[in-house]
Amino acid sequence: MQQARKAWKGNPVSPGIAIAKVFLYEPTILAVEPREIAPTAVTGEMDRFQGALAQAKEQLQELYDRLCIQHPQQAKIFAAHQEILEDEELLEEVETAINQEHIGAENAVEQAFDQFAQMLAQVEDPLIAGRAADLIDVKKRLLRILMGKQEKRLDQFDEDVILVAHDLLPSDTATLDREHVKGMITEVGGSNSHCAILARSFLIPAILGVEGITGALQDGWKVILDAVEGNVICFYEADEEKAYEERRDRFRQQQQEEQTYLCRPGMTKDGTPIQIGMNIGSDHYEGEEQAYSFIGLFRSEFLYMEGEHLPTEEEQFAVYRNVLERAKGKTVTLRTLDIGGDKTLPYMELPKETNPFLGMRALRLCLLHPDIFKTQLRAALRASAYGKLQIMFPMVGSMEDIYRAKSMVRQVQEELTQEGYAYDKEIKLGIMIEIPSIALIADLAAKEVDFASIGSNDLTQYLCAADRMNAQTEAYYQSYSPAMLRILGFVFRSFASEGKPVSVCGEMAGNPKAAAILVGLGARKLSMNYASIPAVKAKLAGMTLEEMEGMANQCLTLRTEEEIRRYVDDRIF
Repeated sequence: MQQARKAWKGNPVSPGIAIAKVFLYEPTILAVEPREIAPTAVTGEMDRFQGALAQAKEQLQELYDRLCIQHPQQAKIFAAHQEILEDEELLEEVETAINQEHIGAENAVEQAFDQFAQMLAQVEDPLIAGRAADLIDVKKRLLRILMGKQEKRLDQFDEDVILVAHDLLPSDTATLDREHVKGMITEVGGSNSHCAILARSFLIPAILGVEGITGALQDGWKVILDAVEGNVICFYEADEEKAYEERRDRFRQQQQEEQTYLCRPGMTKDGTPIQIGMNIGSDHYEGEEQAYSFIGLFRSEFLYMEGEHLPTEEEQFAVYRNVLERAKGKTVTLRTLDIGGDKTLPYMELPKETNPFLGMRALRLCLLHPDIFKTQLRAALRASAYGKLQIMFPMVGSMEDIYRAKSMVRQVQEELTQEGYAYDKEIKLGIMIEIPSIALIADLAAKEVDFASIGSNDLTQYLCAADRMNAQTEAYYQSYSPAMLRILGFVFRSFASEGKPVSVCGEMAGNPKAAAILVGLGARKLSMNYASIPAVKAKLAGMTLEEMEGMANQCLTLRTEEEIRRYVDDRIF
């Protein structure tokens, strides 16, 4: 008897459509039993750990070399894994546990790596939180070697499959049989996880965050994976399958056409330039140089989250200088430390707050700890001598915030001048517009700062009073709401009247349809994750500025987000 149609919803992180049989992937079980060792066995246990370390480095080098042939940017993931195995603080934690706690190498590795991974996983910023997956991946590699277990492989299949797993780590996805793996579904993971990044790089449709999917599907079941809308469908009728096959073929053709826009200048159909920038979360970023004209958001939090102490001025200076030199004259917008509230540091006691999103975070925390803020400003200003740097303050809610932040910059500039350091005397200072209170006085703020960048994620969250991380309030988190579009238009007009640039660096900028609305409202600079660039450029190149402005103006007359989305969907394909 034919089973009833079933469907599941998830987060489409790599667009596309696939139809194939399910392959359930379960990684090797690595259950580490508590094991104490005698003091006389410490030397032998240390030798085991050092041997596993050397073998892991060899394996990672092999993976890097293999992937580097066709995907050099993605291969950098394994260069980062090798760097983890060189991390002195992390290795010291493992060795101390063996030497002083007298526990086995497996226990020491699990204990140290889990501690560091948990610290990163707490971070709200998905790019930094995603680094926890790197630590877990490297940990499992070391454990497999220490326990003498073989790694399960996903590099060879006899037929087309859709890979279904609880989670997929970078080493799982890097060696995929890309000929036969037509799609990926996981129970966890976000749009900035390595699984998502690699899926987009390989043009494999992927849906992550489908809760309970591994228990709901069985090996061999045929499913439809719709990674455009985020649906997984099983036990469907033949006519539905045929319709999806036609959609799949159309989408593949569209995707191939979009890739041709990657290295073209951002521009509307009638020739209006739209600057396309890239968001980065560390100094190890990827991307074709011709694809982006500026770095619109350089998140600096990773420097504070990855170590066990506040990064020194010299440590920060080296990283900022590296990014600027790699940018080769392109503008780099450094967002000052955006931490606090739900983003904790293990080496620093932060305020315990009932509502962390409305608490002492970002600029507020920096102003509360001027020594930390000044250290970062000193490093950034010194680095500005090596490229085109802009400094941007997050979580700005008032003109007082702007005055205090600029005053701190002036103090640091005076100190550096007295000490004889070189820096850009004309450095641009800007703000993140993510709190409605500053958005509503954008006309005043535009007179006091050199530029602004709209963080559409937090602006939506604060404007709608809806936690963007809470699935239960998802319906209230409305990026296309009339209120959101009106406030965006006001910000663009306010900065344009002062002749100062304003960009958008949130999720809306990387969504092709939303990008068209933003341009219609007045945006001329959009910054996004690298993978979103081709689709956004292609969409903008297919419409005139007049068409986008007309569409945006019509949206402003509509009353609900549903009406706006329906109107936009009918006009942008």
